Amino acid sequence: MIWSLAARPVLFDGTPLVVLPEPRPTPPSDPVLPLSSDYAMDNAAPNPSAAAAAAGNGVQASGTAGGERPEDASKQNLAQVTSSIQKTLGLLHQLNLTVSSFNSASQLPLLQRLNALVAELDTMQKLAEGCNIQVPMEVVNLIDDGKNPDEFTRDVLNSCIAKNQITKGKTDAFKSLRKHLLEELEQAFPEDVEQYREIRATSAAEAKRLAQSQSSLPNGDVKVKAEH
Repeated sequence: MIWSLAARPVLFDGTPLVVLPEPRPTPPSDPVLPLSSDYAMDNAAPNPSAAAAAAGNGVQASGTAGGERPEDASKQNLAQVTSSIQKTLGLLHQLNLTVSSFNSASQLPLLQRLNALVAELDTMQKLAEGCNIQVPMEVVNLIDDGKNPDEFTRDVLNSCIAKNQITKGKTDAFKSLRKHLLEELEQAFPEDVEQYREIRATSAAEAKRLAQSQSSLPNGDVKVKAEH
């Protein structure tokens, strides 16, 4: 989302501020340096070893590697977005300081910082288009409430543990019921229960044989899961 400055800013007495299209570059009292400048300079520097290898194969080395992996590109985009967010926070802090102590001499720095903020927000949106990261709304709500977003991870883990305990309890209850039914049926119908046990043993042996054929290792060994 990009915030646009559609309304013309005014002073406290109602006098409108005139936004200059290209103001003179007056250095502010607390300038903000782009956080991604070092990163851009590092990427702009050529790799001597890569250039030498390419020249030995008769291929001219280009500025960007053609075989860049998708995960590397995703990390690079995420780093650029993070740098843009940090720069935006710095601009907002400077803008807050300028507005809180506004006077007639602060008009030009105020306009410059407003224009820089709008330009940085536009840059952030363009960089964010290359990042496919989904953030749960619960995390955003925790941040808006001034809470630690790690609380969401803690709540999710606690919920998974609770559901796991409930599922384990249901499984143990069904195992206990099956054991109790077999004991009662064995007393009432011993022959039928014996046939049932033989059928179960035959089915288990067939399933084990099938698992061994599907999990054979290249050296001829067989990896079989131990039965409990």
